[in-house]
Amino acid sequence: MENIKAYVQENKDRFINELIELLKIPSVSADTAYSQDVIDTSEAVKLSLEKAGCDFVEICETDGYPIVYGQKMIDPALPTILVYGHYDVQPADPIELWTSPPFEPVIKTTDIHPEGAIFARGACDDKGQMYMHVKAFEYMIQNNNLPCNVKFMIEGEEEVGSVNLKTFVENNTEKLKNDVILISDTGMISNQQPSITTGLRGLSYVEVEVTGPNRDLHSGLYGGAVANPINILAKMISSLHDENNHITIPGFYDNVEELSLEERAEMAKAPFSLEKYKNALKLNDVYGEKGYTTNERNSIRPTLDVNGIWGGYIGEGAKTVIASQAFAKISMRLVPNQDWEVITELFTKHFMSIAPAGVTVKVKPHHGGQGYVTPIDSIGYQAANMAYTETFGTPAIPVRSGGSIPIVALFEKELKSKTILMGFGLDSDAIHSPNEHFGIFNYLKGIETIPLFYKYFVELSKK
Repeated sequence: MENIKAYVQENKDRFINELIELLKIPSVSADTAYSQDVIDTSEAVKLSLEKAGCDFVEICETDGYPIVYGQKMIDPALPTILVYGHYDVQPADPIELWTSPPFEPVIKTTDIHPEGAIFARGACDDKGQMYMHVKAFEYMIQNNNLPCNVKFMIEGEEEVGSVNLKTFVENNTEKLKNDVILISDTGMISNQQPSITTGLRGLSYVEVEVTGPNRDLHSGLYGGAVANPINILAKMISSLHDENNHITIPGFYDNVEELSLEERAEMAKAPFSLEKYKNALKLNDVYGEKGYTTNERNSIRPTLDVNGIWGGYIGEGAKTVIASQAFAKISMRLVPNQDWEVITELFTKHFMSIAPAGVTVKVKPHHGGQGYVTPIDSIGYQAANMAYTETFGTPAIPVRSGGSIPIVALFEKELKSKTILMGFGLDSDAIHSPNEHFGIFNYLKGIETIPLFYKYFVELSKK
């Protein structure tokens, strides 16, 4: 694979333009207004896998959006790598905060990406990172150095909880049989210091509804005499944390994994500047659970956050009403050993119990998933580290991520194989936010690094 760098440079413009065309399609899975766009994107992914060299590609229908499956089987005796990614994207709201239209990709330079970055929804999460694998596979096919079998499973519902992937995986365990699963839907420390994500947090996502009177009321005639659902909801949410930002739900921490001081010391070796972190986010100070560092709070500790809250009148001018209802969306990021279904039940029971008389409360679970930890002594991790070391010139650091990819635990349960998380995004890439972007350096470096994982995984599998 000595010519991988040359191949990437020769095809650089084509690789970038192909990704830009994919990013133009607004494949927002959370909004039914974009349903046809999501389906169109699945067709585009299918075509890209066919052109890259898969022997077999199909669109697998589900009760929701389709899964694109492709494969290149060269020898049953060789290892098989299963590549997972997703082609759906988050909603672009709030649109007005984008400096360029979210589905009209443009390349801009930044302090972190002086060589340029593609600004568009889905650039990093996950179209750009998913497409690295397609182009890396193309390189191996074109240069006749694919060292093993490869399968692709690219879904269209990751951003809404992968609601139909579980059924698909359970019904296709033989088709998806593999020796290791490879995913690029995470990040790394910096463009100078690669890292491999070895831990993911789980997720429990719920929506709550507080109802008071049977209609909106005049705040002068009824204010102070009936429960105000917005006031009540605000108080209930506020009570979910104590003065140390510790979550107050009974039983919430029962199964939380407590890392040793030695493990926490190893984590602390990762380069991190608190001042740069605050400056990048324009913060006066950080905030979180007492007794833990910033990097620990967003990786090895569970959290509870309000993702959206609404009710009453929010239009221009004034309308003096006591709203009939108030709503909030709440996510809880969980650590290994916390079962998301148990946590959802604990939340529901507690939230219902703290509702005062005068209102009724409903809790609607949306989706969730388990946390995951990858052992660093596996050949998959070693192969990834060797690949990063070769292309970046320095070994990767193992890190735990604050994000969630719920299907990783599902894969291990159903397919009995480990997942390696080779991310190439950066924390500054604004995924899920306005002005999401993905560095040209990162995109091309991913295409250069991924074939080396194949090479080293096969070599280590023979030992």
